[in-house]
Amino acid sequence: MTTAPIAPEKTTVTVQLDFEEAWLTVCELARLTPGRGVAALLPDGRQAAVFLDRSGRLHAIDNTDPFTGAAVLSRGLLGSAQGRPFVASPLLKQRFDLETGRCLDDDGVAVRAYAVRTGA
Repeated sequence: MTTAPIAPEKTTVTVQLDFEEAWLTVCELARLTPGRGVAALLPDGRQAAVFLDRSGRLHAIDNTDPFTGAAVLSRGLLGSAQGRPFVASPLLKQRFDLETGRCLDDDGVAVRAYAVRTGA
């Protein structure tokens, strides 16, 4: 009798957000498409917009557009201004810095930015 070789265990790389001082797994890295965002439901009922930019960096901010109240930032267009990555809201086109959450078009407005990392 012969036995089949045991396949090596595959490690799934996940995307994790710093949420309430703990790392929360939101999805598998393979589920993200460079240049596009996804919405992730957080334990407190809010949503985070998670992005993998075209250079392979991860970003996460609140998904709610503060100008309209709609949970749509994950559907926005990615770009950069003066070397800073941003997402433009698909509704009114305000741009939000993906590293700080600051609105680039209105200094008095910001969304929460989350620390984000990959894990196994």
